[in-house]
Amino acid sequence: MAGKAARAHSTHTAPVRRPQAPERHTKQLDRLIHDRVRLGILSALAATPSMAFTDLRSALDVSDGNLSVHARKLEDAGYVVCTKGFDGRTPRTEYRLTPTGRRAFEKYLDHMESLIAASRQK
Repeated sequence: MAGKAARAHSTHTAPVRRPQAPERHTKQLDRLIHDRVRLGILSALAATPSMAFTDLRSALDVSDGNLSVHARKLEDAGYVVCTKGFDGRTPRTEYRLTPTGRRAFEKYLDHMESLIAASRQK
């Protein structure tokens, strides 16, 4: 009983608030793009009209399966287009950034730049 009485009469201090990034920044973050491999895919495709699967795989240093899974997620979101064909008898898979993907990537970059600027001001 003494424990309860002591707690009831103790002075209460407010919890310490830690500064956090403004909530609006975290809500705007495109989680689909905010992955190392998917960000790499979009970055590479933003710099060139299209890239072959093998070139992307080499540039990002990932396995075939890893690249396929991440590229499919971007494809499902409408950010990239995959075209399959042949170069002679060799199968060839090409990826290119869609207008929707370019807009999403630019919005992501703008958001990251604003986070960096806000961090440097403090």
